Amino acid sequence: MNKTLIMGSLLLLVLFSSCKNKQMGANNPNPILAYPVEAVAPQDVELKSVYPAVLKGQEDVDIKPRVDGFIDKVFVDEGAVVRKGQPLFKINSPTSVQAVQAAQSAYNTAKLDVDRIRPLAEKGIYSSVKLSTYENVLANAKGALNEAKAKLSWATVTSPVNGIVGTINFRQGSLVNNANVLTTVANTTNIIAYFSINEKDLLTLLKDMKGSTQAEKIKNMPRVKLLLSDGTEYEETGKIETISGVVDAVSGAVNFRASFPNKHGLLRSGSSGKVVIPQPISNVIVIPQEATFNQQDKVMVYKVLGDSVLQKSILVKATPDGKSYVVLDGLSAGEKIVSGSIATLKSGQKIKVKSLK
Repeated sequence: MNKTLIMGSLLLLVLFSSCKNKQMGANNPNPILAYPVEAVAPQDVELKSVYPAVLKGQEDVDIKPRVDGFIDKVFVDEGAVVRKGQPLFKINSPTSVQAVQAAQSAYNTAKLDVDRIRPLAEKGIYSSVKLSTYENVLANAKGALNEAKAKLSWATVTSPVNGIVGTINFRQGSLVNNANVLTTVANTTNIIAYFSINEKDLLTLLKDMKGSTQAEKIKNMPRVKLLLSDGTEYEETGKIETISGVVDAVSGAVNFRASFPNKHGLLRSGSSGKVVIPQPISNVIVIPQEATFNQQDKVMVYKVLGDSVLQKSILVKATPDGKSYVVLDGLSAGEKIVSGSIATLKSGQKIKVKSLK
């Protein structure tokens, strides 16, 4: 056999093999692909529930005048730190001054009458009954005078608590009465965070807490954290103090109150934040969110059964990092799921295992 014939035979063999391979590829348009697979196992995690909150001082007192009149002086400025009893405003109250003058005049008259009648009564010229009547008038006049002086002292408006002065709503020369709020003094030694959670979350929260009564459960609740309006975490942890005993009929929410120490004065009354309640959970399955997909209102995974996959609905809750889910129902320890690259999968599809964790 010459060389030309041998070369021709080899060429035909190569072409035949190539055509056969192409034909085999055409007969298998969906080759079995490899996917990452992991066996789920229980672990301990800490979930966090976040709720918007309004911050108030432990005492937020509206300062109102107890007498009518014009503001003569403003002794403090907004944001000033004041002590209990410190003067805040001075009010020029003509009616209060007139009341003191009238009471003083009545007292002076009554005293003159008693001073005049007493010697005569001692000599028997007037009866002791008449003297007692004048003495009663004097006592009433003295009481009225003391009351008028006390009301006049209200012209100096003082702070009822230690705290920080808020916005001053009226300035020197303003006409005010007891319906006007001159300012607010907030005692911010501790800050109270007011927030609410829905009834379902409340039942879940209380169910996981130790204690037979609500008071015992509140006592055993973990310390809570506070996220400030800029997203940073406040340095001090707080404590839940109360849970409302009534569910709001409109919103279906329950009001909470948590207290945070404010020794550096960073927190201000009237500001906002978010209360973070940690929820430690033991012996639960955690899976990556990339292993799931949504189908209508359900969260699904691909469960590995032998060499194929099957869609499975699960109940989940997101972890604080936003990258994983805690599986509340639908998976058991030791079961295998496809842990990623699930976009090309469908239920019943055969797969190869790329990696097994």
